[in-house]
Amino acid sequence: MSIAKMSWHPQYRSSKFRHVYGKPASKEKCYDCVPITCSVHDNHFCAVNPHFIAVVTECAGGGAFLVIPIHQTGKLDPHYPRVCGHRGNVLDIKWSPFDDFVIASCSEDATVKIWDIPKHLLTRNITSARKELLGHARRVGLIEWHPTASNILFSTGYDYKIMIWNLDTKEPVIQNPVKTISCHRDVILSMSFNTDGSLLATACRDRKIRLVDPRSGAVLQEASYKNHRVNKVLFLGNMKKLLSTGTSRWNNRQIALWEQGDLSVPLVEEDLDGSSGLLFPFYDSDTHMLYVVSKGDGNIRYYEINADKPHLNYLMEFRSHQPQKGIGIMPKRGLDVSACEIFRFYKLIPGKSLIEPVSMIVPRRSESYQEDIYPMTAGAQPALTAQEWLNGMNKGPVLVSLRPGSEILNSLPQFPEREPSLRYQDRTERMAMNEIQKQSGIQEKRGQKKVEERLQENRQMRLSNGFDLFECPLPKTENELLQMFYRQQEEIRRLRELVNQRDVQIKQLELEIKNIHMDSGRY
Repeated sequence: MSIAKMSWHPQYRSSKFRHVYGKPASKEKCYDCVPITCSVHDNHFCAVNPHFIAVVTECAGGGAFLVIPIHQTGKLDPHYPRVCGHRGNVLDIKWSPFDDFVIASCSEDATVKIWDIPKHLLTRNITSARKELLGHARRVGLIEWHPTASNILFSTGYDYKIMIWNLDTKEPVIQNPVKTISCHRDVILSMSFNTDGSLLATACRDRKIRLVDPRSGAVLQEASYKNHRVNKVLFLGNMKKLLSTGTSRWNNRQIALWEQGDLSVPLVEEDLDGSSGLLFPFYDSDTHMLYVVSKGDGNIRYYEINADKPHLNYLMEFRSHQPQKGIGIMPKRGLDVSACEIFRFYKLIPGKSLIEPVSMIVPRRSESYQEDIYPMTAGAQPALTAQEWLNGMNKGPVLVSLRPGSEILNSLPQFPEREPSLRYQDRTERMAMNEIQKQSGIQEKRGQKKVEERLQENRQMRLSNGFDLFECPLPKTENELLQMFYRQQEEIRRLRELVNQRDVQIKQLELEIKNIHMDSGRY
């Protein structure tokens, strides 16, 4: 054989994510004394966004879940208020991808409810939902928001139907969905959208994977591969591939990779172990990493997905002796990019009534922003309205940068500006200006212009809670008095933060004036 025909293939594959490791949070940053549900339903039981963590809880006389501010770690008050409007056990909860203060829940009482979560701390139970969706004949087990269109919700129940709801209406009770998909013959175990939401993949108890057009309800592809009994299915971003978890013919836990256009035979099958717990798959389209979370043990395996062979590359495994019952994930816009965090899990550990965050970290020496591991990612702004999507339009998600200081789209609504709440702020600015003029006798035009520009920017800032003490009517009941107290506490906290910011700005201005004085003396 000639040397020219020989080729050399390396035995290893270089990857920037080869050394990713899982870092569990310290005890102080966990959520303790949380009454996690004892339900045996195979769901996540947890939903997370940058403001709140919601977890299905155990209660008597109906179903409920907790909504805890994301920074309120430590021990939870046993009398902490709950969201408890369902008559049966809550089976699934999902935050709206475009509004961090709206959450959907489904229950054994065959209803789906949409809840508004207040911006301030909860002081009493929430029992009335903003909308109630009535259409399923049996209990509802899964709900999914559309990834790019606002106010479009999918639900599926034990009546074997998928219902599509348009929430962009004023009616508090919606009894008729805009579309019902009835192509399944058994309970639907999993639903997943592709990136622009034009395709829906489902896993059914009849062991089949179906690729469905969500608007027409037509089945585009169907997999009936007998060697793989599917439990969960997941779209892998824009790679035109699907991943499923389930069991093999010999009851080994298994993951399989499928080509979107041909579901007759999987591209890759990999047996993991002989345990009986369910496998939850999660895919990060920004890093092309796949995470497989085991229910019933504490392990999290992670892989890298490639378009070329070998499609599935094992990276590492996070191991813990504390088994998880459910799992929640933080959206990309809520991660700590300064610590090179690329994914964050919230493990539900019912044995200890604990929620433990686990951060997936890329080890880097540099403290600067790592552009290569944080590409443009999906933000909190919808690309389509509900009616545009129903009319047939498809659009990918609106992308934003995670770079600190860049404009990240926040789903927190803007509050109206109010002048009376600025009296203290303007007084603080005048005091800051007088202090600077006392300490410096230099009236340099260049420095004065900077000071005026800085103060002009500060005058345009407004308190984010929009609370106006001078226009609010006097409380008439005990609950209104309590609400007024909590709002005043929040106002005091924000004013203290404002004073601290002004102190920092005063010091910065003093340094600028000192530098100008030194420059003028030098020349």
